[in-house]
Amino acid sequence: MTRKQKKILIRIVASAAALAVCILIKNVFALPQWAELVIFLVPYLVIGYDILIKAFKGILNRQVFDENFLMAVATLGAMILGEYMEAAAVMLFYQTGELFQSLAVGKSRRNISALMDIRPDYANIEKDGVIIEVDPDEVEVGSEIIVKAGEKIPIDGIIVNGSTTLNTSALTGESIPRDASEGDEVQSGCINMTGLIKVRTTKEFGESTASKILELVENSSAKKSKSENFISKFARYYTPAVCYTALALAVIVPIVMLISGNPPEWSAWIMRALTFLVISCPCALVISIPLSFFAGIGGASAQGILIKGSNYIETMAKTKYVVFDKTGTMTKGAFEVVGIYNKSIDKEKLIEYAALAESGSNHPIAKSILKACHDLDKSRVIDIKEIAGYGVTAVVDGKNVAAGNEKLMEKEGALYEECQKAGTVVHIAVDGVYEGYILVADAVKPNSARAIRDLKKAGVKRTVMLTGDGEKTARQVAEEIGADEVYSSLLPDGKVEIAEKLLLKKNTGEALAFVGDGLNDAPVLSRADIGIAMGALGSDAAIEAADVVLMDDNPLKIAKSIKIARKCMSIVYQNIVFAIGVKLVCLVLGAIGIANMWVAIFADVGVMIIAILNAIRALRVK
Repeated sequence: MTRKQKKILIRIVASAAALAVCILIKNVFALPQWAELVIFLVPYLVIGYDILIKAFKGILNRQVFDENFLMAVATLGAMILGEYMEAAAVMLFYQTGELFQSLAVGKSRRNISALMDIRPDYANIEKDGVIIEVDPDEVEVGSEIIVKAGEKIPIDGIIVNGSTTLNTSALTGESIPRDASEGDEVQSGCINMTGLIKVRTTKEFGESTASKILELVENSSAKKSKSENFISKFARYYTPAVCYTALALAVIVPIVMLISGNPPEWSAWIMRALTFLVISCPCALVISIPLSFFAGIGGASAQGILIKGSNYIETMAKTKYVVFDKTGTMTKGAFEVVGIYNKSIDKEKLIEYAALAESGSNHPIAKSILKACHDLDKSRVIDIKEIAGYGVTAVVDGKNVAAGNEKLMEKEGALYEECQKAGTVVHIAVDGVYEGYILVADAVKPNSARAIRDLKKAGVKRTVMLTGDGEKTARQVAEEIGADEVYSSLLPDGKVEIAEKLLLKKNTGEALAFVGDGLNDAPVLSRADIGIAMGALGSDAAIEAADVVLMDDNPLKIAKSIKIARKCMSIVYQNIVFAIGVKLVCLVLGAIGIANMWVAIFADVGVMIIAILNAIRALRVK
């Protein structure tokens, strides 16, 4: 609780106690009216002085019609009519509702402000053998910084010395630590949990992950949804309308009655108008709707899902078509060994021969084979020869090993077998005898198939995969993950063309989401109704073009983000219907004289508190 909130709470308690004493004195002693006014002014002014000041300043600034003006007019009018207890009670309950609202906003802000902890205060640089702290803004790209155990990584980079375990929860929402060693990329905002590491920076501080995330979150509130814009416009016209209606109840209706020969009870009509004013206060709508969206953004960010504005929550909730890129989105985006077919020698020996033969190559395929083997003794291999367009040959343990494509096997005179699976095939021959092949491919992420199933459960009509890969590879991945459609061999403009055709097919009120990670996905991310970027491995262009960023590249969070958006919108609509419905009923009852000031208090403060409590449900994500 902030200092301001504590002060309001103290005022509420003091005013409530003073009001209770005043009621007791009134019931015990027969006080003259002026004395009753004096004692009830104490709790009234203790709790309401700031509302009166704000209302007065609003009148001076020609910003008359707001909730402060409504409360001031209604309670001062009640005081003039001798309803001292009701006036003090209305102001007390109104401030109690305001405190509830402040606490609710604070709760949702804590999810957002937790992200602010990822902003590093300094970077360590070694000069003349001494480690000094400098402003991260001063560190140039390519500099080497030192990150001690327990410190935040200030700038994105690559580990050049040391190994550690990283806490990435502030970025991804995942609590499982990640091991990192020399050659691994690290992102700013992660916490170095164990060893000291030296990192060569690859970005400027302002372009690093932590800075980008904070920029996205800080700008998210600037993009309002249609619902928020509707409420803002509604309040702009609604408040003056109810003020004029209350004035008509207090003045015009009694005058009409007087002219018609039916003398009115002026005080009763004025009290009816004041009750109408209290009921009409639009706090429940004006506060709870933006709070619902803010809570939704906060709840999503705690799960590693960054939504750039409440307008995107509204669009996301309508998602019925999900189109996604393959590489880096549904697959890992890196080559790895996915299969080994062996003949006369065992699999471990086959891949060992291949790895030793490929040990002198920098080709991505060679690196993936080397990654699959551990503790290689490179002294066992000599005479490595890389043949462009064919593969490599080498002498391993005195045997001639050839590892490459079909052309190399034909050159070696080895009778190879064709592989029907998608991926890159590395055939192996030893002393001219074919011994099998290793299949290298971009492996599907372990939860991609489940992600598609979750999307179906979430009500998505169609899932479509777009890729620049060949048809064979594309179709195999699509079948493995369960995508409804697949389009292959696409250039960036081809992806946009397919997306536009799908946009024409969808019904009004439905949205199409595109999920991607690469520079070539940026045009489609911008063209789709909602663009979702993979934030960990995604390119800066993709993250910039997207409306939603998944910080840990987990495809399961596509469905989760849709569910969060739908829950948030459900809460928004509940609050709109509930608040407007109760207000209208109570306004009618107030206008015809059935509702008194206590009903007005419920219609204003009670409805506001219920709507706020409903709004903060958007923070909770199962």
